Amino acid sequence: MRQRWVRIALLAAALFAINVIARVVSRIWFNDDDTAQNRVSLVMFAVIGIVLAVVTFVRAQRVPPSSWLPDLAAAAIGGMLLTILVGPFVSGDSPFAAGAGNFFSQVWLYGGFAIVGTLLGYWIATMLGRDYRSKSLAAFAKAKLTKPRRVVRR
Repeated sequence: MRQRWVRIALLAAALFAINVIARVVSRIWFNDDDTAQNRVSLVMFAVIGIVLAVVTFVRAQRVPPSSWLPDLAAAAIGGMLLTILVGPFVSGDSPFAAGAGNFFSQVWLYGGFAIVGTLLGYWIATMLGRDYRSKSLAAFAKAKLTKPRRVVRR
């Protein structure tokens, strides 16, 4: 049980670290350029989606979705809360400094990229036949084919 929470916390921290790196890059190199800052933010969200896609792809191969999906959702929500509520302090702002519209747009962007990234990871694993269910069905089919026929006596 403890190991499960450690994995969730590590993934949430990694997602938050991506945000911190994006904020530092934006603050150092693109301090006065709003267009460049928006691009850095979109790249950050895309990287978060890619990280979640890779984690989903790896986890989907080992255990059923009922095991990894709640963990991934908790980590994504934790990372989102850290990104939205703590992240602005890295760049010297507060969470609502740019207004409620900007705050909620970050929530929607983060949620959208997280969901799409997770779905892509799972769909790719399923498409390649590497997800847990496909592997289980392949093992079942192989076991059925290799089982000797039962001889019926009359």
